[in-house]
Amino acid sequence: MMLSCPLCASRDTEHFHRDAQRDYHRCRHCALVFVPPDQRLGPAEERAVYDQHENSPDDPGYRRFLSRLFDPLRERLPPGARGLDFGAGPGPTLSVMFEEAGHPMAIFDPFYSPDTNVLERRYDFITATEVVEHLFAPGRELTRLADRLSAGGWLGLMTKRVTDQPAFARWHYILDPTHVVFFSEATFEWLAGHLDMRVEFPAADVALLQRR
Repeated sequence: MMLSCPLCASRDTEHFHRDAQRDYHRCRHCALVFVPPDQRLGPAEERAVYDQHENSPDDPGYRRFLSRLFDPLRERLPPGARGLDFGAGPGPTLSVMFEEAGHPMAIFDPFYSPDTNVLERRYDFITATEVVEHLFAPGRELTRLADRLSAGGWLGLMTKRVTDQPAFARWHYILDPTHVVFFSEATFEWLAGHLDMRVEFPAADVALLQRR
C-alpha cells in the first residue's frame, strides 16, 4: 500500500519493516520512516504514556542527557538570545537550563503547556528534544517552527536516528508506541534543504539547523 509521507508528502514510499504491533514505511524521497496513521495511538492513550514520564530539572541525569543539545547550541547563541522549548513535556527542564544561562524562554506542549500564543512570536532559537519522533505531521510542524525563527536563528532537534534496516528491526526506539516517525541523517539534510537552512550534527542524536 502506497502511503503519503508525513514529512514531504511524497507518495513514493515503500514498506520498510513490520513487528508484532505496527508497520513501518519509508519515503524514498526524504528517507523518513513512519507508522501508518491508522496504527497511531489516540489522544487519551498518548497522554497516558506521557503522564508516566518523571523528568525534572532536579534530576542531574536528565540534565546530562539534555546537555547533548544544550552545550553545542549554547555555544552558538549570542548573549540574551530568546528561545522556545517546543514539546516541553510534564517536567520542563531544558528551558530552565537555558534560563540559568541567561536566555529568556517560552515553552509549549500540546498536553501540558498548550498556550498557542507563544507559537505566534519570533525567537532566536527553538528546541525540541525527544519530540519530533512523536509528530503526526512533522512537515507542517517543523515548517511552522522554522518560520518563527529570526534570521540566523537555530532550530535544535534531538532524536535518535535511523541507520539501516537490520538495525531498525532490532531498535528499542520503535517499541515506544508514541514514536511514529523516525529521522535519519539524510532526512535532516533533506529537511534543511527544504527549509533553506544549513544543518550540523554536533553530537549523538542532535541536529542543529540554522536559518540563513
